[in-house]
Amino acid sequence: MKYVSTRGGVEAVEFSSVLLEGLARDGGLAMPAQMPKVNSETLESWRKLSYAELATEVLSLFITDIPKADLATLCARSYNTQAFNSPDIVPLKKLDEQIQIVGLSEGPTLAFKDMAMQFLGNIFEYVLAKQGRTLNILGATSGDTGSAAEYALRGKKGVKVFMLSPFGRMSEFQRAQMYSLQDDNIFNLSVKGVFDECQDIVKALGNDLAFKEQYHLGAVNSINFARISAQVVYYFWAWLRATQSSGETVSFTVPSGNFGNVLSGHIARQMGLPIRRLVVATNENNVLEEFFNTGIYRPRSPEQTYATSSPSMDISKASNFERFIYHFVGEDGTQVKALWQELADKGQFDLSARKAEFESQFGFVAGVSTHEDRLSTIKAEFERNGYLLDPHTADGVKVAREFVEEGIPMLVLETALPAKFTETIQEAIGQPAPVPEHLKGLKDLPQRVEIMDCDVEKVRAYMIKHI
Repeated sequence: MKYVSTRGGVEAVEFSSVLLEGLARDGGLAMPAQMPKVNSETLESWRKLSYAELATEVLSLFITDIPKADLATLCARSYNTQAFNSPDIVPLKKLDEQIQIVGLSEGPTLAFKDMAMQFLGNIFEYVLAKQGRTLNILGATSGDTGSAAEYALRGKKGVKVFMLSPFGRMSEFQRAQMYSLQDDNIFNLSVKGVFDECQDIVKALGNDLAFKEQYHLGAVNSINFARISAQVVYYFWAWLRATQSSGETVSFTVPSGNFGNVLSGHIARQMGLPIRRLVVATNENNVLEEFFNTGIYRPRSPEQTYATSSPSMDISKASNFERFIYHFVGEDGTQVKALWQELADKGQFDLSARKAEFESQFGFVAGVSTHEDRLSTIKAEFERNGYLLDPHTADGVKVAREFVEEGIPMLVLETALPAKFTETIQEAIGQPAPVPEHLKGLKDLPQRVEIMDCDVEKVRAYMIKHI
């Protein structure tokens, strides 16, 4: 399996190269040169596999430059009951007769990002040791990516992590999870701006090829295809548990900010997994919902990006969206490059003439959820079903109900546990969210964080000083 850029400007390379690279040298994102396919017989043969075994099978389709036996070891090290609180790793939890929740928050930081990050931490260490290299990770987080990356990479040999987060825009629990880490290879930078501005700094430094090469820059954001491929696994896992035979289809609803999670579902569908619909659930920052309903992609400025009660989705420029557009335009890197140039020049691009294809060809539909929606959804599901949703998963459930179809299971991807957003839970149900026993003292731990102006050169200087 070789990987190319969405903008068509680089030679095809193997997985280990895109793992360590982040953005491609032409500013695009890595994608498989050919999408692997899975037939119904293979799907059926996977029904009795453990999560680590299934991960080995799915990831071996994307990773062909690492021996499968080594990959199996990495998956076993990543997906086990030492790291995850459920023997299933990803349990399916019935909300009611219409909806099941895909339990992606059983990992060390209580968020779905752990699903990919646990694997990423192990495969980074493996590849770096094989190549005798070091890597300096530069990332941006709107809340959950940062802690998942830091917990997965803390103490790993050959890796330092520099994580940018938007000042004052995360929950108290999210801040405590990240900033309480005292490991020598972890550096938290709280940037006076919104997530999109943090992401812009990451991309600016990633596109500075001389800086990138001199300081061995890598990425853990979902621009890293290793994360996307690891997330593909749980779509197969959930389908295998929600169906009895290969002819059955399901729909997935995905709370979406940076588009990486639902993109993994798109890839699973392209591989042959019987997915009827991929429902994109946004919050008030509904750039993606607007695109799938109008065909116009119009990211907002930082000033127009709302701070909401589902903060991990407070994103107006979704990095992974480019990967979907690459498929939508027939894997034509020249067209992708032209569209992103138009975006830079005009602030938008218009594919409205083809918007019917979003659903007919790719299964995409979209809806929006507001603060009032998520509060009422959290309250209603708690009172009716005894199930406490976090705000992002509540956005997913609210939108999912608009697209439920008779006879087709609707699976909502869980984003995080409610404990991470207890302020909103308190507002919704009048009591705080329960905190897992091992994390009860988290907010009282000393915190280590550098508060910094939103400036590329200041971040660059800080990194140089600490590398």
